[in-house]
Amino acid sequence: MLVLGVGNILLQDEGIGIHLLKFMEKHFAALPGVTYLDGGTLSFTLAGEIETHDHLLVLDAVELHAPPGALCCYEDEAMDYFLGTAKRSAHEVGLLDLMDIARLSGHLPKRRALVGIQYGVFGWGEEPTPTVKENIPLAGRLAANLLQKWAVEEHLPCQQRHAPKLELAK
Repeated sequence: MLVLGVGNILLQDEGIGIHLLKFMEKHFAALPGVTYLDGGTLSFTLAGEIETHDHLLVLDAVELHAPPGALCCYEDEAMDYFLGTAKRSAHEVGLLDLMDIARLSGHLPKRRALVGIQYGVFGWGEEPTPTVKENIPLAGRLAANLLQKWAVEEHLPCQQRHAPKLELAK
């Protein structure tokens, strides 16, 4: 499982993905099978790293049209949809571009998710704004719970991965 933090830590809330990654490295270092990677402002060189993992969790600042500090978690197709409809980032390469490279090469991670925090300010500064910063622990727990869920799913027999559909009695 790859946890990829992205952002520019010199631009306050733009660096939230990196700050969140550092929080997770400190508080969730013992999660088995997890690799933490600082992706900076993204680059095509990350495509190879993404393609070698079956699970990808991206941590980033997001535009949700919500108050600063709001959290989101998009999994699998919901992540793909969000990336396809969200405003392009200021990063060198967009996350959508990296996902497209993985998809076209046949190596799209089978499980992928984006945990994001609504940014407030992209001004000069090495610390996120207080409203955004105070939600880093909550976002970190959300991300860790998702990683643990994926780990459990990997150890379940196929027939137990999805709950059976229940029909209402007539």
